[in-house]
Amino acid sequence: MSNKVQKILAIIFMAIPSLMLVMSGVMKIMGGEQVITGLTKAGYGPYITTFGIAEIIFVILFWIPKTYKIGFYFILSYLGGAAAAEISGGAFPMALMLIASAWVAFYLKDKSNFIIE
Repeated sequence: MSNKVQKILAIIFMAIPSLMLVMSGVMKIMGGEQVITGLTKAGYGPYITTFGIAEIIFVILFWIPKTYKIGFYFILSYLGGAAAAEISGGAFPMALMLIASAWVAFYLKDKSNFIIE
């Protein structure tokens, strides 16, 4: 795979979880009725705005070249908790798909992330 194709694929795989998290974060901050109802029912009511702000910050960190690794780890941690909540609530674990996409992007962005010396 050429370097150009690899960069394009990395951007695409970074964009998938990023767009979902930004949309989710904005809906939480703006107080989307369905999001508020679902998270309040799950017991996360007081933290909805905090979750929305965190999602947007994590995505920003993920896209800044100097901080993409910490952004990646924050996104994985956040989505891991979201997947656990989805599974325990009986919902389809969409967060697992986003985690897989983030891992692919992380690999394509810099394969040296996976080399142990």
